[in-house]
Amino acid sequence: MATIQIATIPEEISRCFAVMSQLRPLLVAGEFVARVQVQQAEGYQLAFLEHEGAIVSVAGFRIQNMLSSGKTFYVDDLVTDAAARSQGHGEAMIQWLIALAREAGCVSFDLDSGTQRQEAHAFYLRQRLRITSFHFHLPL
Repeated sequence: MATIQIATIPEEISRCFAVMSQLRPLLVAGEFVARVQVQQAEGYQLAFLEHEGAIVSVAGFRIQNMLSSGKTFYVDDLVTDAAARSQGHGEAMIQWLIALAREAGCVSFDLDSGTQRQEAHAFYLRQRLRITSFHFHLPL
């Protein structure tokens, strides 16, 4: 049976690295816990779905108030282990996140996804998320 919980201690955060690094390959294992903890101080939370003793899906998110969308549940990161895809884990995670957003009184559920991630986009569309804007980026 799969369970979803929030990573609150360093050991839980560290266990999420192998899956998170599939989405964020530039992350460094030795820096991961500290980076997540810095973001946690800013309101970031890291959820993980564990199935049969292994973490198979992770999601980083935050709740923020925005002029454009009101109280918004923003998903920074969402990834399922490549070896565990198409088994319902991603759907379980996103539905859990949406329920959490509703419970928190959010009026919007948002995420960005890299343009190269076409399979993820198809998944998001099946989950009834819609493309509503473009995200622009300038490395500094």
